[in-house]
Amino acid sequence: MTQTQRETMDYDVVIVGAGPAGLSAAIRLKQLDAGLSVVVLEKGSEVGAHILSGAVLDTVGLDRLLPDWKNRGAPIDVKVTEDNFYILGEAGKIRVPNWPMPPLMNNHGNYIVSMGNVCRWMAEQAEALGVEIFPGMSCSEIVWGEDGRVAGVVAGEFGRNPDGTEGPGYEPGMELHGKYVFLGEGVHGSLSKQVIAKYALNAKSGPQKYGLGMKEIWEIDPAKHKPGTVTHTMGWPLGKNAGGGSFIYHLDNNQVYVGFVVHLNYANPYVFPYMEFQRFKHHPMVAELLEGGKRVAYGARAINEGGYQAIPQTAFPGGALLGCSAGLVNVPRIKGNHNAMLSGIHAAEAAHAAIAAGRSGDTLSEYDTALRKGPVGKDLKPVRNVKPLWSKYGLATSLVMGGLDMWTNTLGFSFIGTMSHGKSDAEATEKAAKHKPIVYPKPDGKLSFDRLTNVAFSFTNHEESQPSHLKLKDPGIPVAVNLPEYAGPSQRYCPAGVYEFVGTGDAVRFQINFQNCVHCKTCDIKDPSQNIVWTVPQGGDGPNYPNM
Repeated sequence: MTQTQRETMDYDVVIVGAGPAGLSAAIRLKQLDAGLSVVVLEKGSEVGAHILSGAVLDTVGLDRLLPDWKNRGAPIDVKVTEDNFYILGEAGKIRVPNWPMPPLMNNHGNYIVSMGNVCRWMAEQAEALGVEIFPGMSCSEIVWGEDGRVAGVVAGEFGRNPDGTEGPGYEPGMELHGKYVFLGEGVHGSLSKQVIAKYALNAKSGPQKYGLGMKEIWEIDPAKHKPGTVTHTMGWPLGKNAGGGSFIYHLDNNQVYVGFVVHLNYANPYVFPYMEFQRFKHHPMVAELLEGGKRVAYGARAINEGGYQAIPQTAFPGGALLGCSAGLVNVPRIKGNHNAMLSGIHAAEAAHAAIAAGRSGDTLSEYDTALRKGPVGKDLKPVRNVKPLWSKYGLATSLVMGGLDMWTNTLGFSFIGTMSHGKSDAEATEKAAKHKPIVYPKPDGKLSFDRLTNVAFSFTNHEESQPSHLKLKDPGIPVAVNLPEYAGPSQRYCPAGVYEFVGTGDAVRFQINFQNCVHCKTCDIKDPSQNIVWTVPQGGDGPNYPNM
């Protein structure tokens, strides 16, 4: 087998991913030294195309990066004016008052934003400083240095046939080398996984935990629209089947973000997260809000939920993990963008100091220390027990114990120390024989929709002539193991209908409709046999989110 010959380009810093973490790092590097060469590689067709977040933004990271962001025209206009929290029953709701909640849970002073649009604006700020940004450039491989460090990435490979061979229009891509390489791929990134495994970066941390977040944008009746209103719910329809909850955020232009998160540590393989989301919209409180409106966009992505005790070592030989690649989401606050920005700033400052001192390719331990000891660590440590309490004791007990623990942590101590997470989300899946199937209502086409109809509103596209970016370690496992033992959970946990079992009896086969993939990576996380490997498709493919 001949080794592919590629052109190379050298930079001071190579950044994978034009999310809030990667763009913050790029901007900060050029602020510190305009002479540094910095490149950002983005797999989406444009910056923001693959960004999906709630999002209520705490501007602490942006305040530090670009203090004059308001004067620069940042698309951050809708300040939170009302903060509501409900526990739902099937037909009713109980309002949880704000006063007993710890101060960190207060959303006043934060903003309801489209992080896709914020990232588009941040890219403009970065380019104005001289950062090179290349969208449509999937980073498919790590370039390893002879000394074992991360020396760069391969980006922009196109034109392989479905069987993996080189097609007539094959383009080998380029090797982009850097003194340091920052991985800001988002949750469970394909390159980040390799680096974490190679350097055993998670040897001293607990297992990362995840949720599946699904989101729709609705245009609603102007009479019902209340800009700045933030509502979160827990309880129905999930009940004891899974942890999770919803968010409803009123932004501008009569639009509302309606989202639903299902924790992926659920045991019952019959749980169908997407259908739980659709059922949620039929609750009287939600149905009344959405009645007469129309859904204009849909998307989904996995969310880091492991928190402080699941953060791996974030610095490695030749680079660093940024943002969700490191798992920096504050679960009870339902926020991670501020920590992503701060991580990019810290990484940039560590790399700048190292390069100024004549270093390259070593481990930026200063970054890892700054992340844990600085504002990110101080944000995540006080809430570290909320998710494990929820997983172990359920919703009601965790609300009381978790709230009390957050309060005591604001005083500098915890009465329960630091709880561990236990099993991975894949290991938490139990055999189907221990559970009963769940019957879900059929979507009505007005409030609730079938998956394939909704996927069309993610504007997802994949060139069908390429190899599937969803790989099976063993092609026989889905039919031989996952179907008889776990009732084929991939046909339910995927929010885009990628996986199907086709046929009956001895003729049943496993089908992967990779064209539908919205890049949420749930399959790579939740598959009980850990048989599915999510990799990048060719650049520019995937969802094309408007203002998610």
